[in-house]
Amino acid sequence: MRKHLHTARQPEVVRTALRFALIVGPILVFINHGDAILAGTMDSTAWLKSALTMVVPYTVSTLSSISAYHSCRSDSQNG
Repeated sequence: MRKHLHTARQPEVVRTALRFALIVGPILVFINHGDAILAGTMDSTAWLKSALTMVVPYTVSTLSSISAYHSCRSDSQNG
């Protein structure tokens, strides 16, 4: 678990995850809440859900990077 957290904090992993979050996050927010945003009917719960939606692509990207990094390391050590 420690090695995964160490990988997740690497600058390149963080930068990549932030890029994904800033591109995919707003798309997901608009898909899920676009009508309420355009109508001006967003309440605090919807804004909180929108903020949490932005975390999803960051998390997916980070987990994918961790998996790829450790898979590559495992392959290079075995062959």
